[in-house]
Amino acid sequence: MARKSDYFGLSYLVSVILAIIPVTAFVCGFITRILDGKILAAILRLVLGWNIIWLIDLILMIVSKHILRIIPI
Repeated sequence: MARKSDYFGLSYLVSVILAIIPVTAFVCGFITRILDGKILAAILRLVLGWNIIWLIDLILMIVSKHILRIIPI
């Protein structure tokens, strides 16, 4: 059984592929934070999601199988 990852409980490989593509990483990261109930973190992803957060998400998805959690509240 494949281990689940951060994007909607999808497999690790699918999540890494989604994280590599900037547009899908932006949308999936935003929706994931909304589904977590973290509205402020989702808004920050809208503002900052196209640059450094995308690179950090990509690295963290490959290394730790989770996206960046800017605000843990």
